[in-house]
Amino acid sequence: MISSMVMAHLVNQLVFLFVIFHYSIATDTLNPNQSLHDGQILVSAKETFTLGFFSPGRSKNRYIGIWYTMLRPAGQKTIVWVANRRSPVSGTNGSLELNGNGTLTINSMIFLPMPTVTLTNPVAQLLDDGNLVIREADRSKFAWQSFDYPTDTHLSGMKLGWDLRTGLTRNLTSWLSYDDPSPGRYVLSMDHEGIPQVILWSGSAKMWRSGPWNGTTFSNIGERPNAFRLHFVSNKDEVFLMYNTTGTKTVSRVVVDQSGMVRQFVWMESVGMWNNFFYYPKSECEMYSKCGPYGVCDINIWPTCSCLQGFKPKSPQEWALRDASSGCERITTLNCKNMTDGFMTITLAALPETSKAILYTNLSLNECGARCLKNCLCTAYATANNIGVGIGCIIWVTELIDLRMSSYAAQNVFVRLAAADLASISGKSSKESQSKLMVLIVVFSMAPLIITLICFYSWRKKRLMHKAFVSYHQLEKDIRNDELELTQLQWSTLKEATDNFDETKILGKGGFGLVYKGKLAKGREVAVKRLSKNSTQGVNEFKNEVTFIAKLQHRNLVRLLGYCIQGDEKILAYEYMPNGSLDALLFDKEKTLHLDWKTRFHIIVGIARGLLYLHQDSRLRIIHRDLKASNILLDNEMNPKISDFGLARNFGEHEMMTKTRKVVGTYGYMAPEYVLDGIFSVKSDVFSFGVLMLEIISGQRNRVFLSKPHLYLLGNAWSLWNERKVLDLLDPLVDNSFSVIQVIRCVHIGLLCVQEKAEDRPMMSAVVIMLGNDDAPLPEPKTPGFKGIFSTKYDLVSNHTDWHTFNTITLTEQQTGR
Repeated sequence: MISSMVMAHLVNQLVFLFVIFHYSIATDTLNPNQSLHDGQILVSAKETFTLGFFSPGRSKNRYIGIWYTMLRPAGQKTIVWVANRRSPVSGTNGSLELNGNGTLTINSMIFLPMPTVTLTNPVAQLLDDGNLVIREADRSKFAWQSFDYPTDTHLSGMKLGWDLRTGLTRNLTSWLSYDDPSPGRYVLSMDHEGIPQVILWSGSAKMWRSGPWNGTTFSNIGERPNAFRLHFVSNKDEVFLMYNTTGTKTVSRVVVDQSGMVRQFVWMESVGMWNNFFYYPKSECEMYSKCGPYGVCDINIWPTCSCLQGFKPKSPQEWALRDASSGCERITTLNCKNMTDGFMTITLAALPETSKAILYTNLSLNECGARCLKNCLCTAYATANNIGVGIGCIIWVTELIDLRMSSYAAQNVFVRLAAADLASISGKSSKESQSKLMVLIVVFSMAPLIITLICFYSWRKKRLMHKAFVSYHQLEKDIRNDELELTQLQWSTLKEATDNFDETKILGKGGFGLVYKGKLAKGREVAVKRLSKNSTQGVNEFKNEVTFIAKLQHRNLVRLLGYCIQGDEKILAYEYMPNGSLDALLFDKEKTLHLDWKTRFHIIVGIARGLLYLHQDSRLRIIHRDLKASNILLDNEMNPKISDFGLARNFGEHEMMTKTRKVVGTYGYMAPEYVLDGIFSVKSDVFSFGVLMLEIISGQRNRVFLSKPHLYLLGNAWSLWNERKVLDLLDPLVDNSFSVIQVIRCVHIGLLCVQEKAEDRPMMSAVVIMLGNDDAPLPEPKTPGFKGIFSTKYDLVSNHTDWHTFNTITLTEQQTGR
């Protein structure tokens, strides 16, 4: 039996075959002085690609573009090239022409570079690889091709890089927005300075780099499947990267999207959609120079940034506040004159920045080390090819930048150190070996006693966990035992920073106390969270905040800078968020005017990425359990940061769900299976995210009746969805600068997240793909949970009116499910 999704895909194909037959003016070729009018199309010989006029998103402007003919998920065009991205046509009276000298014009206006080769009988032809070429009719000369002027998409057979003979550069540049294909701020280019590598730019700042070519791939992106054959060429004429899927059944495209991500999509024929095969940057450590010069980033340890051995933080105070961008400096100055320096071997997956490095193709590794010692500027060296093919080495003559560990194949880098630091490292290693041996001897001799102590400690710890109050001394000891290396701030420092906790400094009320705005000695603004002395629940929350947030680092999670425990005072210091909490803007009719649709969508995507990191990509697997608008903070660029981990729970690697007798959370955001049965999992957070997403779209809380008969936000959204009035859900204070398709898609995704049954809700990995890929088809949503008047059990929390605190429900043994 054919599935509805496959059947819909077949219908789409038949429809577009009819469109091709009806509207194409010729097979694949435009002849001199022939016009292609708006509404007409060219189709490549095998009907792989189509060229014609289109309008992106909600825009009414018209552009000439190339898109896949048959690969159209949900009937949407997948645009791979735009000709006039800087010069749109108003109205539908546009026409594309090829004049007698081989130049393409739109409405008689030249919009692309003129061919440099003279043609006598030019034609423009759309090829089956998606390339539009201008050539002689007899194929004797080619004068111009669209592959030399890419927009945001890299196709199989297309070069990314430089023609050094002509100065032609082929870069990918993101669209400005979903509705506007004009050049955005993100550019993917081949950097041919030093040793060539691919760089992702945000304006003039580097965001990510591929690393140098190692013989089979670029060092920072790892191996690609055989279906994606990478080709890299670097000589005096050209420097470029190209991939090829010719001869395989794989259809792939690489896109630089509007959010600054490099994504490779692969067409999944079985389901008729694009699958996001890989994306970069994947983690904080892949962000360029995360840990500064001589700093190493490792996502698998905490803190993620550390200094190379023989180096120390350049600014200890900034490092203590989790800002490692200043990097590290040498403990001992090099002594090149007396030739006493040596090398420390470190194993990295990614070579340092190579834009200023020197490549020697005719030197062995030993010869490279000797040359490095003779050069007083040399800081490190490494083999140029880590797969053992041929010889060659790399020498760095500047600071080592963008050092990182990852899961890719490791490569040795030999870092230059002064003799004193080398001796110190050697002595330390020897002492560590002796210490380890002594520890082993002691452990084995005292094994019975140790086992007894462990059993006693486990028993003692369980007893303490059942107590309602944990002593402050024990709390501080627990934090230190976790070896978090988190800055312990002085009570006097925080009193001074907040003017003795002056009432005028209060920013708001958190889960277990007041939050103050503070300013440290160097002028750094911080948010100071002071535990209420009357809160016993707050002790556990406090420890959760310290142990979880301190071990997690992501651009969409709030950053913890330090803590203070003195007497009965327990305080946390966070990075200060100038735009406050999301609920303070979203539900204030005056302030919400600052939340246009573009900003709301940006916030939704950021929260989704932060939650995906917690569920899947972080060292710990965290379920937040209290995701809500007041726990989303906004920085000065309106980037969302998930905060308040007091109720968070750490899940084991193979743990899927768990059950609790004490349900904690916030009214309106908790999933049905959690409220009614005490069962929580990652799908509980997905439900909360769906509620939050619909609140961001509508500007309405999910705790007030929005329509008759007594429908809460989820029920109202469900009702409007079924009535095909989805846009009625959009906050009326949002101006007209929004994408209708994007709003409808976001409501669709929100409803998928709040479905009543946990197994029907998508994982956050799927949600992120749905938000980032407008082409991906979405399943029909099912009935949401708690869409109308809540059950008696849920009414246990419905009377609580303080949106900024959590609620607690205790489930009895007799309580049953729905």
